[in-house]
Amino acid sequence: MLSPQAKTQFQKAPARFIIKEIKAFTRTSPANRMPSTRDYIIFDEPLVKFADGNDPIFTEYKTIIAPTHLTPSEALAKAYGKNPEDVPTPLSVVSWILPITEKTRKSNRSETRTPSRLWSHTRWYGEQFNDALRKYVVELLSEMGYLAVAPAVQPYFKMETREKGYYSNWSERHIAYAAGQGTFSLSDGFITERGIAHRCGSVVTNLVLPASPRTTKTPFSNCLFYFDGSCKACVKRCPAGAITEKGHDKVRCREYQRKIGYSPGASGYDDEVSVSGCGLCQVKVPCEYHIPAKIQKKTE
Repeated sequence: MLSPQAKTQFQKAPARFIIKEIKAFTRTSPANRMPSTRDYIIFDEPLVKFADGNDPIFTEYKTIIAPTHLTPSEALAKAYGKNPEDVPTPLSVVSWILPITEKTRKSNRSETRTPSRLWSHTRWYGEQFNDALRKYVVELLSEMGYLAVAPAVQPYFKMETREKGYYSNWSERHIAYAAGQGTFSLSDGFITERGIAHRCGSVVTNLVLPASPRTTKTPFSNCLFYFDGSCKACVKRCPAGAITEKGHDKVRCREYQRKIGYSPGASGYDDEVSVSGCGLCQVKVPCEYHIPAKIQKKTE
């Protein structure tokens, strides 16, 4: 329950209050600690931005990703059993980036075939924390009398497959792009001002929040390969050979991940987690910590 003082702060500056609460929850929540070693923090301070929920880009995603990809109004409507046209407008989307800590990144940099134990646990326990954060933001907004939903934890959230690989009906990376958090990379990762090693989350609400601008020229502007054809560090880092100059082969990537960590007896199997990920292409690369300096200098 929010205190009267907190409610007053919310009413005076809702965007600032939400950013503050997301950062505080990340800093203090026990869920942002590795279960076996509580002094290991999973994520550093998050980046928080907002998107206009009625931005045409969300409709464009039905072509870019799939016809089943939800718009914010569809996502909110499904959660409340309404038709999209009956959902109050305008809408906003709260987007956050959870940077992975240095200790975990360092542990994965020396790996060449499988993810480090810390990285695997970050992928598993870190997403559990991300879900807790999603639910917290929804509760916060609901308590203040607004409609709110985190699509990624709703029963209607789906991962589907096609010949090019897996996709979902609510892509957190694409939501982050809409909110001006960064751009995509050759590896299919998402490069933010804090780099590519992170997890994303979001919540849709009918609270009106100031939309963060998208300042890049293209959806790939933060990637050195698309900037000037250089780098390709992620190509060299990928043990599956799933990244080439043509992009990221999701099928090959997923097959390799299954091979190394999804079944007992596999080379990277860890019985504490059900999803190990890989993430080798997100460390020991120029975009690990930030937008590459060459690009930053060009855009200044």
